[in-house]
Amino acid sequence: MAVEIKSKRDIEKMRATCRLAASVLDHIAPHVVPGVTTGELDKICHEYIVGHGAYPSPLNYKGFPRSICTSINEVICHGIPGDRVLNAGDILNIDITTTLDGYFGDCSDMFIVGGSTTPEAQQLVDVTRESLWLGIAEVGPTKRIGDIGAAIYEFAHGRHGYGVVEAFCGHGIGREFHMPPQVSHVGKRGNGLRMKPGMTFTIEPMINLGTPHCDILADGWTAVTKDGKWSAQVEHTILVTEHGFEVLTLRDASWRPSWARAS
Repeated sequence: MAVEIKSKRDIEKMRATCRLAASVLDHIAPHVVPGVTTGELDKICHEYIVGHGAYPSPLNYKGFPRSICTSINEVICHGIPGDRVLNAGDILNIDITTTLDGYFGDCSDMFIVGGSTTPEAQQLVDVTRESLWLGIAEVGPTKRIGDIGAAIYEFAHGRHGYGVVEAFCGHGIGREFHMPPQVSHVGKRGNGLRMKPGMTFTIEPMINLGTPHCDILADGWTAVTKDGKWSAQVEHTILVTEHGFEVLTLRDASWRPSWARAS
C-alpha cells in the first residue's frame, strides 16, 4: 500500500480526531492517583470518548479487550487495563486512540503516580520526552524517515545509554489505525522514505533503562522489558506540512522543550 497523502478535508478530519484523543489525556490526568486501578482509568476514558461521539479504537482491535493501553514501570507498551493498582512512584503510560468520523487520532503520555518518583525513573521519562521532540524536529518535506529514528537513537542511546526499542515503531495513520509508512525509532540519516506534505504518522519512542529487548506476556499483548527494568513511552500524531510539521495531538499540558514552546 502506498503512503496516503491527505487532502485538505482529510487533514481537518485528522485535526478533529487528534484533538479529541489529546483531550482524553487531559481528562484522565486528575484520576491517575495512588490506589486507582488501571481498569478504572479505562472505564473513565471509555465513557469520555463515547460521550464525545467517537469510538475507542483499541477496543476489539485484533482482539484487544479494552479501550486504552496502560503500561506501568517495566511494561513497554500494550498493557491491558485491569485490577492492577497504581502505587506512588510508579510511572504510567496511557495510550489513547480515537476514531471520529472515520479518522484515527493516536497519542500517549507518561504520568508520575503521586507526583514524584526516583531520580532514575524521572530522568528516563525526561529523556523519552526530549527524544520524541528531537524526532519531531526532523519532520519536513524532502526529509527522510530515517532521520527521525537517527535523532532519537543518538540522543537516548548515544548520549544517555538507554535501550531504544526496535520491536515496535511509529506508523502512518488516517482512515486506518495502522498504515504505511513505518517510523522506526532507530534509523540512519539520509535513509528511508522521503516525506511529503499531507503525510500523517505517529512518532512514539519506547525507551528502556536497560536492554531494548522485550518479552510478550501470555495475554498476547503486554510487552515487558526482558531484564525487568523500567520503560517509558510518549507519542504524538504528526502532519507533514509545506514548511515543516504540525503536531496534531498537541495540547496545553503537552511537555515540549523550550525551543518548541517558543516556536
